[in-house]
Amino acid sequence: MTNSVHTNASAAIALQNLTRTNERLGDVQSRISTGLKVQGAKDNAAIWAIAQQQRAEVGALGAVKQSLDRATSIADVALSAGESVSDLLNQLKEKVVAAKDTSLTTQSRELLNADFQALLKAIASGIDNATFDGGNILNGSLSGGINFLANADASSFVTLSAKNLTLGGGIIDLTTASDSLLTITAADQALTRLDASIGKLNAALGEIGAQAKQIDAHKTFVGKLMDTLESGIGNLVDADLAKESARLQSLQVQQQLGAQALSIANQAPQIILSLFRGG
Repeated sequence: MTNSVHTNASAAIALQNLTRTNERLGDVQSRISTGLKVQGAKDNAAIWAIAQQQRAEVGALGAVKQSLDRATSIADVALSAGESVSDLLNQLKEKVVAAKDTSLTTQSRELLNADFQALLKAIASGIDNATFDGGNILNGSLSGGINFLANADASSFVTLSAKNLTLGGGIIDLTTASDSLLTITAADQALTRLDASIGKLNAALGEIGAQAKQIDAHKTFVGKLMDTLESGIGNLVDADLAKESARLQSLQVQQQLGAQALSIANQAPQIILSLFRGG
């Protein structure tokens, strides 16, 4: 190797090696600080593209889960209101059966009828207020129910059917205008309609309950699918921090050795001076 004060090949090689070590050290430090081995398309274009596509899928499934959460809330409110109505119908039956007693005085019958009418108004009020986020599937305002997202492509839906539980709406046949307990005949007619209403109400609530259970099951599936996709993304892009820690220590040693090698190489021109010293 030529000894020259213009060109120091050893120093150039040492500098190249130190630069490569510093670059690798920077990459390791970046992976440790972010926890990712693939942070962008520059790191691995194919893996990054796959990961981005799956992240979009997870985001879309998040919207599906939000829709299903809303469906669950609407169903829970509807079932709570429906069960309250069922309890009120049971109380109505007690009043109607009591009104069939032929020994009742006019005053007693009027008091029973007042209680009867009050319970009917309570049913109407409960149905009107069975609303969550503007959705009410019990007050007759919806004909076909409400559709909620079921998949990430928004091409499939789950439906929560609407049931008209208003007075005289087809399920509850009783109304405040046409039903009373002021006479035995009126009580007989009210009892017939009441028994039919109880049966239809129980069937309607059973259907809503079954749909709510289906929605809960699908929401659980969507949650598990999101977890699986996120795990898959992690397998593609997450860094193995145990390995990165070992690499960091190794590269730090290489960096120190490279710096020392460069320092030694930079001292080589000093040897040339000794060639020109007098004896």
